[in-house]
Amino acid sequence: MTNETGRGAMAETLIKVEDVSHVFPAPDGGGEVIALEGIDIEIGRGEMVSLIGPSGCGKSTLLNVIGGMIAPSQGAALIGGARVRGPRPKEVAYIFQESALLPWATILDNIKVSLEFQKAPRATRDQVAREALKAVGLDAFATSYPHQLSGGMKQRAALARALSLRTDVLLMDEPFAALDEQTRMIFSEDLSRLLANERKTILLVTHSLAEAVFLSDRIFVFTSRPGRIKAVLEVDEPHPRSPAFMTSPKFNDLRNRLYELLRDEVLAAIGKDRQGLA
Repeated sequence: MTNETGRGAMAETLIKVEDVSHVFPAPDGGGEVIALEGIDIEIGRGEMVSLIGPSGCGKSTLLNVIGGMIAPSQGAALIGGARVRGPRPKEVAYIFQESALLPWATILDNIKVSLEFQKAPRATRDQVAREALKAVGLDAFATSYPHQLSGGMKQRAALARALSLRTDVLLMDEPFAALDEQTRMIFSEDLSRLLANERKTILLVTHSLAEAVFLSDRIFVFTSRPGRIKAVLEVDEPHPRSPAFMTSPKFNDLRNRLYELLRDEVLAAIGKDRQGLA
């Protein structure tokens, strides 16, 4: 593994992954698939980190190990020094590719339901939910239903729901994948502003090079399966990040370097997939 820039002293470590490997049964029942192999990473409190690599390289698997959704075949994930042994809803919130909003509930009630699952005090749920909607610019849509919102607004609502839980860690698994490119970049600008204000520790799984560079403090580049960390890129740019950063030489240089690192891994992944179909 290489570090592409000389990163300075990292903030207090909040998340630590120690020698994590994970094996799944093969889909056809004829053996095993090694998804992850020997992953060691540390993530500082308040850091925004992206995981990027070819399809099937274990990015989402690692996210689920950190979130307590999967027990690794080997190694451990720790949050705040405590080993992750299952979901920790008071510390970790998720945003998925689909907003997963309840269609029969208003946007406000969708957030309040999540607070109920977290066992937040009943007396504060309405206020906390409204504050979260205001933070993402949806306070005027509190009584709207999901079908009345655009795709980008639904993802804002999902972000508000995650923010309302007031967890230290936010895990995001390709949350912008269903959005058009223009909406994705506006959403990214909003997320950068929120990161500057909230100082949450965020892990983002993405396939978008531009998204990773625009949002991340560091980018972990994965090899093709079995997933290992090939390189770590630092993006030395303060939050909130402006649209001007996206058109800067610095941005283009980082995106080009990221492409160089990923290209061989994507080609290797395609080759393995072709062999599996042969």
